[in-house]
Order: sequence, then structure tokens, then C-alpha cells
Amino acid sequence: MSDKKTSINDARRSKTFEKNPIKGTKFTIAVSSAKGGVGKSTFATNLALALKNLNLKIGLLDADIYGPSLPKLFSINHKPESKEGFLIPIIKYEIQCMSMGFLTDKETPMIWRGPMVTSAIKTFTQKVKWEELDFIIVDMPPGTGDTQLTFAQEIKVDGAIIVSTPQELALQDVKRGIAMFDKLNINIIGLVDNMSYFSGDDGKKYKIFGDGGVERTSKEFKKNFLGEIPINPDVGKFGDLGKPIVESMPDHEISKIYSKFAAQIKLIYF
Repeated sequence: MSDKKTSINDARRSKTFEKNPIKGTKFTIAVSSAKGGVGKSTFATNLALALKNLNLKIGLLDADIYGPSLPKLFSINHKPESKEGFLIPIIKYEIQCMSMGFLTDKETPMIWRGPMVTSAIKTFTQKVKWEELDFIIVDMPPGTGDTQLTFAQEIKVDGAIIVSTPQELALQDVKRGIAMFDKLNINIIGLVDNMSYFSGDDGKKYKIFGDGGVERTSKEFKKNFLGEIPINPDVGKFGDLGKPIVESMPDHEISKIYSKFAAQIKLIYF
């Protein structure tokens, strides 16, 4: 019996070591929320831009097959070229980009079953010509489904950042996401409290979605709390224009917050 257990453990270890990193990249960072509507895609794009500003080579993979946001957030309206069986990333703001939204019409619904989603993710990670990236930032879809499992089980993910708003409804799903990453042995870099408050003209901070929920969740699960991002109309405005705030206004208070996040991540891996 002990020999059988040993062989099972050896197989598990072997499977772990056989995970394939995304070719052409050094480190893969997943941005996740497990809950839709918390600003995860906006966070992923601005984080990618902040890392680029630290003289790092960055890729951005929009892994939300059903609801891709990158075409809008980066104002990319054309399809990628292909060469020798590989898709060539579209470069925008010096970042190498790929998204299902580049390959389909924006009005076309993606009515796909799980195996088709898995196949698409494998294409983006194995059949895209990523070039000499320090980081590839992966904008994950909401939930804990096929995309997350594909990355966790078959692709080397070096770390995950979990983004949430502070209200309890969002945090219920975030807690499931934390449990999923822990179960799949993916390191959680930390949690970010997005849309944490709004600063009024009177100078007061208004906690529209609640107060401190993300930080409390970080402590509950013994994870790092990376910080807060307040609500600011400029974030949505520049995102809608296809030139996110870190690129449009690098000296903006929100851009400086992203710069701090980027510096933290660079310090961890370099």
C-alpha cells in the first residue's frame, strides 16, 4: 500500500513539474476576482501599463472568452496577423496584447461549451508569438470555471492578484476564489480593494460599497492586502476612450497608486 501511495505522490509531483510556462514569458500573473463588475479588467490594463513604465516588457492576455474587455479598453479594432501557425500579438502602448475580442465581431455572442473555452485558452497560451516578456498579465473571467482550471492545471501561473469591491456580496465570491487558488497551489500575491471610497468636494470619504471588507478578508485568509483604489470618474472616462488613465495621465493620483502596485510586483520577482 505504501508503494502505491508513493507512486501516486510521484505522479502528482511529476504533473506539477510538467506544467508549461507560456513561451516567450518569464512570469505569468493572473488578475482575478471571481465576481463580475468589480473593475478587474480596468485593474489589469492599468497594472500592465504601470509595469511597462518600469521598463519591463509586458504582455496582456484577455482570457475572458465570453466578455472580452481589452478591445474597448485599448481601442483595438483590427484582427491579429498570423505567421507560421502562430498568432502575432497586437502591440498597443508598447504592450503585446491578445484577446478573443480581436478575433470576433463585438456584437457576436460566444455561445461555447467548456471544451471550446479550454481550446481557446490553449491557443492563446501555446499558439501566440509572445516575445521576450518579463510579465504576462492575464485578465481572468469572473467565477471559478474552465478558464481558471485550465490555467491552474496546465500552465505555470507564478502569482494571482485578487480584485474586489468591499461589499459582502462581492466578497462571498472572492472567498471562493481564494479557496480555489489555495487548493490549486497558486500563490496569491495579495488582495486589492477597488472602488473603496469616493472623495466628495467637501473633502470627506464616502464608503459607498462598505468599509474595509477586502482588508478584513485578507486578514481572515492570511493574505497580503495590497491597498485601496478610490472611485474616480477619470478612470471610467479614459477607459471608455481606449487610453487607460495610467497611459493618459501618469501623474494622476490613481496612476500613482498603480505605480506602487507595479513596484511591489517588480520587487517580488526581480
